[in-house]
Amino acid sequence: MNPYSGLSPEELFRACAQTGEAAAWEEFVRRFHRLIAMVALRTARGCGGGTPEIVDELVQDTYLKLCEQDGRLLRTFDARHEGAVFGFLKVVTRNLVMDYFRKENTEKRKAGTEAGSLDAEQEKAHHGPTPGDAGATERQVLLREIDVHLRAVVEGPNAARDRRIFWLHYRAGLTANAIAAMPEIGLTTKGVESTLLRMTRELRWRIGGQASRGLGNEGIQPLESF
Repeated sequence: MNPYSGLSPEELFRACAQTGEAAAWEEFVRRFHRLIAMVALRTARGCGGGTPEIVDELVQDTYLKLCEQDGRLLRTFDARHEGAVFGFLKVVTRNLVMDYFRKENTEKRKAGTEAGSLDAEQEKAHHGPTPGDAGATERQVLLREIDVHLRAVVEGPNAARDRRIFWLHYRAGLTANAIAAMPEIGLTTKGVESTLLRMTRELRWRIGGQASRGLGNEGIQPLESF
């Protein structure tokens, strides 16, 4: 039995943020994944689009946002009434999805002119950490580089799913058990572990020592440098 299954939603938030233990995140996924996925789907439809693949990626991005900066959003959340946790997750997911489609629509409007194209590229280049934060900037460069290599080594009909598995594990820190609990993944825990191990080995082979410092030495370990 999962030791975190008896916690209240608020206590589970704190456990995920403060301990980062795999069992806590597994319970988080089991308890809240359906809510996050449904809000992402409905919001995408309300924005007038969103393929199943895009919705799945937005669900992944929601987990990444909740996990970033050592779970800052979860740590700073203050439940003022019963059920506030569910409202909070709805707001976070909805805002992320709406931001995605707003940005997409903005880029489409700009795409018709040379100046618009330049603006879009500048926005991409400056998205993320502030220019003065050299360490964070280096991290973003490494993430983009690894993603380029990841797209090169992950091919076939399950490529998008496998990339989501990779980033859910290495950036969000979710375990194979937690990832396998997501219905859209469609793999057992062993299947997720095998997929991660295969991608990690292929990336090591392709990148060599360039980014492998974050990929661990043996087995499947979180990218602590991320």
